[in-house]
Amino acid sequence: MLKEASPIGVLDSGVGGLSVLKCLRSMLPAEDFIYLGDTARTPYGPRSEKEVRAFVEQILCFFDKEKAKLVVVACNTLTVLGIETLKKQHEFHMVGMSKGAALVLAASKKKKIGVFATEFTIGTGAHKKAILDMDPQASVTPVACPKFVPLVEGEKFGSVAAAEAVEEYTRELKTAGVDTLILSCTHYPFIKKEIEQALGKDTIVIDPAEETAQNAIKILTENDLAKASGKGSTTICFTADLERGMRLAKYMLPNVKSAFKQVDLK
Repeated sequence: MLKEASPIGVLDSGVGGLSVLKCLRSMLPAEDFIYLGDTARTPYGPRSEKEVRAFVEQILCFFDKEKAKLVVVACNTLTVLGIETLKKQHEFHMVGMSKGAALVLAASKKKKIGVFATEFTIGTGAHKKAILDMDPQASVTPVACPKFVPLVEGEKFGSVAAAEAVEEYTRELKTAGVDTLILSCTHYPFIKKEIEQALGKDTIVIDPAEETAQNAIKILTENDLAKASGKGSTTICFTADLERGMRLAKYMLPNVKSAFKQVDLK
């Protein structure tokens, strides 16, 4: 039986989901969070669907043992696989990343929208379809950004390589004249400032983490599982490279006191 006092799990293929954890931690201060980043096997983007599903099942079994009441899939690559198909027989509730279609359409004046995501996510066409389903007149430019995740995982912020990758991927958006971009990979907010600078002040860059957190709050409220008071805890787990994970966690969540652990899912 799910309990109000139970923790909320947050999962990702690596450190990217920390950007979502930051938003969740801010909006749900009373809750206890357990984050798990599969840093031993990141990135998931280039992997086969069968392999990715097997990895996710291992992570979800980890959250079974932790008696989670809700698991937030803080990864767009996993979300597009279908949350219900991932959930299977697990008792906890699950919520995936918002595609942000309503957000970008509301923000875009010209209805010229860019999507940055992994190769896998772009290949599904899910975000483009979600936007066009809401507004068939919109122009959507999807761009796969395979260099971004390794750069973030490698702590290459502000590096020449990061600047060159940002310039490479924003070039197509500039040519298309986009005025709004959605970051459809949770790693990308780590370099949001660099992306904004490359596109210029007339282009709005949106992170769907806030809408994802709102969806999580809705599920907790509807199922009477939200903690009303108290100060929540944060435990951050990685499957490899704990020291690197700790540095990146402190970079993304500098004001959050966290416990850190390395776990073995096998």
